Amino acid sequence: MTKVKLHTKYKKLLADTVTPVSIYLKLRDKFENPLLLESSDYHGADDSFSYICCDPLASFEVKNGQFKQQLPNQLTEGEVSGDAVMEKLDAFVKSFEASENPFKFINNGLFGYIGFDAVQYFENIPVPKGKVDEYNIPDVLYHVYRYVIAIDHFKNELYIFEHSPAGTKEKGLEAIENLVYNKNYPSYEFTPAQQETSNYNDDQFLEMIDKGISHCLRGDVFQIVLSRRFQDSFSGDEFNVYRALRSINPSPYLFYFDYGSYKIFGSSPEAQLIIKDRKATIHPIAGTFRRTGNDEADAELAKKLLEDPKENAEHVMLVDLARNDLSRAGSNVEVDTYKEVQYFSHVIHLVSKVIGALSDEVEETKMVSGTFPAGTLSGAPKVRAMQLINEYEETRRGFYGGAIGFMGFNGDFNHAIMIRSFLSKDNSLYFQAGAGIVAKSDRKSELQEVNNKLAALRKAIELAKEIR
Repeated sequence: MTKVKLHTKYKKLLADTVTPVSIYLKLRDKFENPLLLESSDYHGADDSFSYICCDPLASFEVKNGQFKQQLPNQLTEGEVSGDAVMEKLDAFVKSFEASENPFKFINNGLFGYIGFDAVQYFENIPVPKGKVDEYNIPDVLYHVYRYVIAIDHFKNELYIFEHSPAGTKEKGLEAIENLVYNKNYPSYEFTPAQQETSNYNDDQFLEMIDKGISHCLRGDVFQIVLSRRFQDSFSGDEFNVYRALRSINPSPYLFYFDYGSYKIFGSSPEAQLIIKDRKATIHPIAGTFRRTGNDEADAELAKKLLEDPKENAEHVMLVDLARNDLSRAGSNVEVDTYKEVQYFSHVIHLVSKVIGALSDEVEETKMVSGTFPAGTLSGAPKVRAMQLINEYEETRRGFYGGAIGFMGFNGDFNHAIMIRSFLSKDNSLYFQAGAGIVAKSDRKSELQEVNNKLAALRKAIELAKEIR
């Protein structure tokens, strides 16, 4: 395959009068498939960046066993299955020859997602025939973009990058710079129908929880994550929901990906997988209590969470699962941080950090597929848990429980799990949450856990009505 050589130009500017949201609003009506990546967790220089990308140059897509790869002046299509999916993705990554990045932050690479249903290519988990696929979106989708804007919040600096394939005419940075500093941008209203529906009522979901508990008691699984989906129709601009959500539920992973006919956006607390310089990291989050809003009361709740047998059992299992997943393509796996209490806007979680080194001659994409999906969204043992999820959940998960983020040409990988997230399509918002079921689960508590996890999303829909 002929390599696509990318020539890079950039300009450094001051960022004291602009925000990622304002820049995105100025670019989104001018360019195709714009995306926004933010973090509200920039305590130091290394994680203090937001990114806005637009004008895709190339794409890689997989849906229902068919793949489509679009490179400049070259389209490749065909059937694909099993390990070949990640092999083709790896080849797509390696088809680009980019200049060395002199910066510590992202200036180029692949941006996109792997939906939950992509597990059919990584494990023996076929999607049952006849299972409803209401979303009808790609299982895997990545783009390489011409323009990448990086904002360093730590230094109040802004960089505009243009990546042009060799032999093509540069479009120039001036138009982007003018838009960045334009003080005017269009805004629209958002109006929800406020007629929320679900694929299960409470009693039906409680029955499914009972089935999960029975499988745990029989020893089929130690834990299984069963989920429930909700839907709310709307009119207007769903970007207002994202703006509300990032305010209500600040998190390490804030994202808004516009694919034209659908959009995926959210505020995720949990990384799916991070690979940096061939070191892989998973942060299992398991164990959840709802916050009260009172700091002293929340501190007492945190102590109870650390002592709760059910929550601890769930966490231990998922730390072990992360160790096993990393061992499939890695070595020197160890638990770096164990059961750390972390506070989020509406819930308190137990969080650990498990790290490992990629084995020699193993491609980073092999580590991605070997650890997908997150154990916190499936269960343990993972394969059996996912088989039962396929059996009991009537609709495909689609985006929910998948991973979204960045993949570098050098193999670096940083994706969030698509939780606390929305999919917007055909003027409907879809959102979903699950409960980790174990043998000692209390059925009503698990039902409430789903509502606790969705509290910020429902509040964001309500608040979005007021944004102008």
